Amino acid sequence: MQREALVAGKPRILRPRLQSKGFMSATRLDTPPTEEQSPKQQSQLREQVFDAFRRWGYLQAQLDPLDQYLSPVRVPELDLTGPDAADARRIYASTIGVEFMHIPYADRREWIAERLESGPPTLDAAAQQRVLDLLIRADTFEQVIQSRYLGTKRFSLEGVTALLPFLDELLDRSAELGVQTCIMAMSHRGRLNVMVNTLGKPAADIFSKFEDVNPRSILGGGDVKYHVGATGVFHARNEEWVALHLVSNPSHLEAVDPVVMGRARAKQTRWGADGIERVLAVTIHGDAAFAGQGIWAETLNLAEVEGFSVGGSIHIIVNNLIGFTAEPDESNSTRFASDLAHRLPIPVFHVNSEDPAAVMRIAALAAEYRSTFHSDVVIDLIGYRRHGHSEVDDPTITQPLRYNRIKNHPPLSDLYAKYLGVDISARVRELQAEFAEAQKTATTMQKMPHLARLPEYWSSFKGGPWKPEYEVETGLTHEQIEKISEGLTSYPHTFHIHPKIKKLLEQRAEMGHGKRAFDYGMAEAVAFGSLLIDGTPIRFSGQDSQRGTFNQRHSVLIDIESEQPWVPLSNLSSDQAAFDIYNSVLSEAGVMGFEYGYSRDYPETLVLWEAQFGDFANGAQIVVDQFISAGEDKWGLLTGLVLLLPHGYEGQGPEHSSARVERYLQLAAHDNIQVCQPSTAAQYFHLLRRQALRKWRKPLIVFTPKSMLRHPDAVSPIEDLTRPHFRNVLPETSITNGKRLLICTGKIGHELRVERQKRGDNTTCIIFLEQLYPWPEAELIAAIDAHPDATEIIWVQEEPENMGAHSFVMPRLRRLAGDRHVLSIKRSAAASPATGSAKAHDMEQKTLIELALGSGLHEKIKK
Repeated sequence: MQREALVAGKPRILRPRLQSKGFMSATRLDTPPTEEQSPKQQSQLREQVFDAFRRWGYLQAQLDPLDQYLSPVRVPELDLTGPDAADARRIYASTIGVEFMHIPYADRREWIAERLESGPPTLDAAAQQRVLDLLIRADTFEQVIQSRYLGTKRFSLEGVTALLPFLDELLDRSAELGVQTCIMAMSHRGRLNVMVNTLGKPAADIFSKFEDVNPRSILGGGDVKYHVGATGVFHARNEEWVALHLVSNPSHLEAVDPVVMGRARAKQTRWGADGIERVLAVTIHGDAAFAGQGIWAETLNLAEVEGFSVGGSIHIIVNNLIGFTAEPDESNSTRFASDLAHRLPIPVFHVNSEDPAAVMRIAALAAEYRSTFHSDVVIDLIGYRRHGHSEVDDPTITQPLRYNRIKNHPPLSDLYAKYLGVDISARVRELQAEFAEAQKTATTMQKMPHLARLPEYWSSFKGGPWKPEYEVETGLTHEQIEKISEGLTSYPHTFHIHPKIKKLLEQRAEMGHGKRAFDYGMAEAVAFGSLLIDGTPIRFSGQDSQRGTFNQRHSVLIDIESEQPWVPLSNLSSDQAAFDIYNSVLSEAGVMGFEYGYSRDYPETLVLWEAQFGDFANGAQIVVDQFISAGEDKWGLLTGLVLLLPHGYEGQGPEHSSARVERYLQLAAHDNIQVCQPSTAAQYFHLLRRQALRKWRKPLIVFTPKSMLRHPDAVSPIEDLTRPHFRNVLPETSITNGKRLLICTGKIGHELRVERQKRGDNTTCIIFLEQLYPWPEAELIAAIDAHPDATEIIWVQEEPENMGAHSFVMPRLRRLAGDRHVLSIKRSAAASPATGSAKAHDMEQKTLIELALGSGLHEKIKK
């Protein structure tokens, strides 16, 4: 039957919560066994019974503590009686439900079955006491906050406080298995509780966030208390310890997932060969977010991809069977929020959070499975949410029946104490006093405490505003360039090279010896090679990045007979740094987030992410907005991540023209990012080296060329690579004391130069703005003042008026122009970045250039 509900005045059909998903029926297994059956037949029958429950038992498991959702589904294969069926039901259809028979590896299925069927989950007296104390601490901590800061958001863990003993057992068992570092992602639900009771942060430090100590210190910056990161130490029972890092996270709940994976990969790389054994990634999700947010699906897909695997992660769904006000059938299309994980051959353990013995057993089993098979594991920890989405919400408005049950449902600490026959009132009073004293201490604090400590490898890097002393020299000598070029253009004599690549390498060899001008591909290769030889590792990923979208890179050569790869940049010298370049999955948000994470824990590495076309980077806008541009301001976290975004109007349509320059400039403030568009191969060379060599660690947004990658107007002689620096502004060098100044960035400047030469124009100067942010005011003033007779300054861009750098550049040009007229030439404002017609594009481009090179523009506009 269908249920109807009235939403916004219209009937809405809701899926029946208890509906069977139509599983195929199987032959009925008659039980109990008869005396006529042989032991072999009885064994076979028992195996058949157990096999049925291994496959479908999770559908009848008792998982919802409130018995409202997830009622058992009738499965014909499980209509069984007798002792074998009873045994199997206790294992696979009680408070644990396991999905594992879809895994195509027999050894993994057998491993899980053996452990689950070895006996019921039990805890000794010491473990029971430890679990009870953690539950008491969790509930008491939340209750003290509720009483002291009534109506303040905290996103309580109450209803799924079993997360604390779960994490305790997971970390303890992981420590026994050799894990020394655990990096964790977690959204806001229960985050403060985990900080205190798992990471060991002083409760006073958390209460200080509620007191909002010293607000003047973070005017315009900082973040709310349940987003900030924290570090701590977990002390295992075998006297080992695990370094814990809870990663800073925005309200975009799952956006942190690829970040934590990238950070884990970087930490594992730092460890070396046994990094997978030493570093564990744990992600903690809400049920609605796990099912609903696409970036998590992207991240999950990275689990076994070369260059992105972290040797298995533990994924915990803190499942309170509600998403804000949305019920389960409004949040996902399937019975379980965890069903998204079926895309991978990994186990999913559903567990009723109010069975502590079951919770602890699955925690240990998850740690062991990950360690044994280096595979992901999903745990669906099912409970409820005692309050609203936040403590300022009244959930009885939208779920009155459910919250009537919750109101009368005791906390898990009380339930477990009753089960053990223990009086916990004294312990509760003791903890109430402890937390009350911590709250009192927080009211006297003068400075906001830091919850996280940066690793030592960040000690030499700087953030904050740009200072001239941060500058570095980036040029190489002719000899250095020649030596690197020889390595870049060599390959084993047994390597069967493609004829086109052979020709390319011959041309690049000529570039390296100064016989041919450098194009962007070779300039990049030499920049990379020089860094690798000097000890700077490089990590590079993007769709088609090994070859390059525009056939420009060819960093990985393929033998035409064996398809074996040869990577020249990995074979320059015996003691060079590592060069890793990966063709990424077809994803922007997941992969960019991963690379941001990697850059956070390997700042010595030049980390680059490349968009296939710059237009596609907006698929990762959350990562750009919440982490790359704002991470330093919100959390004090630096990154040197480089985004390479192909940009330029060439008649290829709305999605292959614009990397959305305007969006990055809109995010620019307080020297938080660098935004550049190098107009020559040499400029690109110097920019890459500058980013790696500077200790000033800021994200670098590079608008890279497409048609100009090999264009004669954008190539550079070898001498330009020996210059000492990247030049933020390229002044006019062909014309002295011009009458009109055109200022632009990127491809349009080359087109203007070509047309100027055709016209024999010797009065119009063209200045290239190579760095848009931080705004290079001194260099630009110098370039303008070199032409004192110029009466017009004209900003020229290909993009529409409401896009590109127009709104960013124009007020700044007016400020420094003095008495000169400041005008602009651009396409008319538009909703779409570019036309879809190549002919229309040519007409528009021709008009732009005609207007830019026409004289007396200011007078024409006045008339």
